Amino acid sequence: MQRWSQLPEAIRQYTIITGNYWAFTLTDGALRMLVVLHFHALGYAPLQIAMLFLFYEIFGVITNLVGGWLGARFGLNRTMNIGLALQVVALSMLLVPSGFLSVAWVMAAQALSGVAKDLNKMSAKSSIKLLLSDAQQSRLYTWVALLTGSKNTLKGVGFFMGGALLTLVGFRGAMLLMAVMLCLVWLFSLFALGKDLGKAKRKAPFTAIFSKSQAINILSAARLFLFGARDVWFVVALPVYLSVTLEWDDWSVGGFLALWVIGYGFVQALAPRLTGNSETKQPGGRTAFIWAAVLAVIPAGIALAVMGEFHTETSLVVGLLMFGVLFAINSSLHSFLILSHASRDGVSLDVGFYYMANALGRLLGTVLSGWLFQRYGLEMCLWVSALLVTLSALIIIRLPAGIGQESGHTL
Repeated sequence: MQRWSQLPEAIRQYTIITGNYWAFTLTDGALRMLVVLHFHALGYAPLQIAMLFLFYEIFGVITNLVGGWLGARFGLNRTMNIGLALQVVALSMLLVPSGFLSVAWVMAAQALSGVAKDLNKMSAKSSIKLLLSDAQQSRLYTWVALLTGSKNTLKGVGFFMGGALLTLVGFRGAMLLMAVMLCLVWLFSLFALGKDLGKAKRKAPFTAIFSKSQAINILSAARLFLFGARDVWFVVALPVYLSVTLEWDDWSVGGFLALWVIGYGFVQALAPRLTGNSETKQPGGRTAFIWAAVLAVIPAGIALAVMGEFHTETSLVVGLLMFGVLFAINSSLHSFLILSHASRDGVSLDVGFYYMANALGRLLGTVLSGWLFQRYGLEMCLWVSALLVTLSALIIIRLPAGIGQESGHTL
């Protein structure tokens, strides 16, 4: 405790925020896997299971918009703690006997979990901006990369944890254990997290959620297309293709995708070292354009391999790994740029708007993934992915330079 008290306040707050985010992420990943496996065992069709997560994504769009305003109005410590509390409630809702777990009830619990997840994420990402000065851009990039990367790694671990808990203690036992664990984290956070963190000096009107600078609008549009490009083939098309066409069993599909997410998180944490981050100069729009342009080649290459039946399984696996590495770098770079360009006073308004675009991109990608795969197959999903990444690259190259960043280019 003495060593803890001797740490700088910024380090202590960063540690608490990261710990909250880690605990939440473990339950989020485990909950997703538990719902999929449990309801599959109950005889639910794949489309019915997918519908259980529909409100989770839709409410993510709404929450980021409103949550950013709430964070600026009442403080990020409050929105983070509300997110933790809502996840405890969502987990507790699923403690009812199996006979009461209707589709509507589970969708409501998932909607609440979606609200909780985006409140927690927006609060965690926004808080980092406030723990560092504007002159510490290099450290800002490192901290946000570590937070984002570790979160995605733990989400993959959460997938495995969900499967293990289902086997060891059953669905209701897993929900009870996770609810108790997260409740303890929430109680600690209530007392340990800085008061009024991120609260704007001036009360922001609700209309401020739409009043954005050119840089924020550019980054938000680029993020929408970037995440649409991932989910347009990753969410529905890829697992179904692996299962039906390549005849992988459920554990192989789930295990491979979980390991992909874990590796994806590791690469995100390393992104500052790979993109030219230094104390005097950080990457900007030009660097983001280059990494996005390289990423666009990957889904196009996989599409050509699948269309030409060129070692389809190997091409898909290797291509997915390459896509994961490059997408992780792009995602981490974008996460730094939004914090770098966000206004310090009321930072959550900018970050919330940005992650609203992120959630909208995921929703768009998810819907397109199912429709395009059903109508045209995996190849079309991959071509659309390449197109969306290209659009993201063409948008982000217009980003103006921030503090200590490279000079931006315009079209």
